[in-house]
Amino acid sequence: MHKNVKVIEENRKKIADRLMKESFNIKDTNIKKISSYDLELLYNYYDELFFGNSFKDKFKGNIKFSLSRRMTRSAGVTKYAKNIATLKDEDINIEICIGIDFFFKYDQLDRTKTVCGIETKHSLEALQMVFEHELCHAIEIINYGNSNCKTKRFKDFAFKVFGHTESHHQIPTNVEIAKYKLGIGIGDKVSFVFENNKLNGFISNINKRATVMVKSNKGNFIDKKGNRYIKYYVPLEALEKVR
Repeated sequence: MHKNVKVIEENRKKIADRLMKESFNIKDTNIKKISSYDLELLYNYYDELFFGNSFKDKFKGNIKFSLSRRMTRSAGVTKYAKNIATLKDEDINIEICIGIDFFFKYDQLDRTKTVCGIETKHSLEALQMVFEHELCHAIEIINYGNSNCKTKRFKDFAFKVFGHTESHHQIPTNVEIAKYKLGIGIGDKVSFVFENNKLNGFISNINKRATVMVKSNKGNFIDKKGNRYIKYYVPLEALEKVR
């Protein structure tokens, strides 16, 4: 266990309390809506409490924040130019993007949800852990021109600053929620109604909707056996599993 775990937890709670007080969107620990400005607030709070305003005082580049509803595996990602090592400090641009559906659906499954090796109590805490992970990426990028959370360098730094012991999350995914609540998963045969016709196919992917492949001679998608398919995006609740 981290020797300063209590200090880390206290600072994390101070940040959460301050965000709930100053954000227009996040007023309690159950995240229902969020904006990129909320991420900017988090950035400023973390810079102050964990890094002594090092970003503000020393980093001459630009960090921007964005939200995505299309991210289905990673709850966060940090983007940067591959030639960043050749850029002047003031030309460096880093983007931290957060997959917000993970936090909106945090409570849909009743089980333990760890993030970065730490058990979380609510969606706001989970968001903070993901944001901390992405901040570690940003700092590593600024200092070394690259970042990889599988390396010892990253893991040591994330543990030293935030007490993280892992680099992944166990927040419920759309695939897991669909399996638990609806009993359907990737590869399952399903039926659905489209333009008053009942169609049969199989699930090839699950995001907010299911991607269902329906066999048709008019299809543009061809499998290894030469079968043609039409792709449909179907609301999960509109699917019926074919036994």
